[in-house]
Amino acid sequence: FIGLGNMGAPMALNLAKGGNEVYGFDSDSSIKLPEVIMTSCIPSLLKEVDVVFTMLPSGLIVKDIVNQFIGDFSAKSTLIDCSTIDVKTTKDLYKILHKRDIYMLDAPVSGGVQGAKSGSLTFMVGGSTRVFEKFQFLFDHMGNRAVYCGETGSGQSAKICNNMILGATMIATCESFALADKLGLDRKAMFEVVSTSSGYSWSMNAYCPAPGVGPKAPSDNNYIPGFSSDLMLKDLKLAQNAAIETQANTPMGDLAMKLYKDFVEAKNGSGLDFSAILKTFEA
Repeated sequence: FIGLGNMGAPMALNLAKGGNEVYGFDSDSSIKLPEVIMTSCIPSLLKEVDVVFTMLPSGLIVKDIVNQFIGDFSAKSTLIDCSTIDVKTTKDLYKILHKRDIYMLDAPVSGGVQGAKSGSLTFMVGGSTRVFEKFQFLFDHMGNRAVYCGETGSGQSAKICNNMILGATMIATCESFALADKLGLDRKAMFEVVSTSSGYSWSMNAYCPAPGVGPKAPSDNNYIPGFSSDLMLKDLKLAQNAAIETQANTPMGDLAMKLYKDFVEAKNGSGLDFSAILKTFEA
């Protein structure tokens, strides 16, 4: 398992707790995980395993690891990339690996840090159905659902479409709370109405951006990230790059990206949960 950050570490631990022998590597050599066999050398790790998971910040880093160490992968081994990266890079990686008889699944996740810790992630998987079925039991250790989405790149496509919806609905939810405040409507009354009416959404019902309203969420913990604004901005940029490449018309997604860009880069939103964008509309 390469990449033992906020998401990768609990995912690797859940794999190990499921009875699998798990080797781990991270660029931060101080990271130590119980039940995971830590290694400081990627080539030695790759030679030992049949399956390589990656959970990394960008497509560039995933591609760099593949290009550097492709000669160290075991023949017929499988790379399962759980990072959220662009579709083109995913397809390029597949081609590079396929030439060496190495299989690949793109399997980005939804559920955030809490989902990774509790083993309740949803995986969106692209690649060979045969390879997916062979390793579905590994997804079961880390999540509640693994949805096969289609050929290589389909997992990434599903992820960026999902998160474009999430970013836009969170903004709409925050705007509505700000308007309710101006109208003198109690926030709890607003939640009770919207959460049981046609305004129902995951952003309102499960992850309410207003503190003290609804189920416990990052808003109740000073917006310490479950899913950071920085990562939301990254995913919205991926979605808009894909929209440009495919000539898709996504004005709401484009505006959501611009609003998160302003929040992260100009309004001290970096490092906060993505629901903290409520502060923008409260102001």
